[in-house]
Amino acid sequence: MEPELKIFPGRSGAELTEKICSYLNLEKGKITVRNFSDGEIWVRVEETVRNAECFIVQSTCSPVNENLMEIFIMLDALKRSSAKQITVVLPYYCYSRQDRKDQPHVPISSKLVANLLVTAGADRVLTIDLHADQIQGFFDVPLDHLLTAPLFVQHIRENVLNDENIIVVAPDTGSAKRARNMAERLNTTIAICDKKRYTDDHTEVMYVVGDVKDKVAVIVDDLLSTGGTLVNTASALKKAG
Repeated sequence: MEPELKIFPGRSGAELTEKICSYLNLEKGKITVRNFSDGEIWVRVEETVRNAECFIVQSTCSPVNENLMEIFIMLDALKRSSAKQITVVLPYYCYSRQDRKDQPHVPISSKLVANLLVTAGADRVLTIDLHADQIQGFFDVPLDHLLTAPLFVQHIRENVLNDENIIVVAPDTGSAKRARNMAERLNTTIAICDKKRYTDDHTEVMYVVGDVKDKVAVIVDDLLSTGGTLVNTASALKKAG
């Protein structure tokens, strides 16, 4: 007998859960999540999950730590309710930029998040477009890493009339691999912006490497905090024609 499938929304995953359940023709899982007056998160599973295959849908976007802690507590609640297996669906994996020791005395926070998810009870994690491929190796449980490039390629082909006029742009050298992958799918070339970073949220595009004049520029990046990099890249591309 197949285990029953149950999909539970975190508060940042409510809309996506509705769409998933609608597509699968399932009722969403019944769960209550709220905060005490001091900010502590309280969770109660409102139905039986014994021997069920459970999914938690929650993005760790802002407020990052609140949404992350909510996942841990939901995992513990489901685990203690005798769920057979729990998969965490993370459309955005927080702390993914902190994936290595690039200077002394700093943590590898994305590894810590992976450890905490497994310790809290995750049997499997599903995420999308990780900032760095090596994060997959941080998990001691199976991780499904989905890529959105095929969907974007399809969208671009359907909405840009002249495919030959497209150029894919990496806003910095760190995005070059991702941009090249997209360009190969579109059978075109790439341009790379030389970016100077002053602070975490303040960058400046120094110049554009590649011929973008009279082209339809498709900027490919994976994370957006303030939008400053994309705005500066767009401005540099316009100046370059």
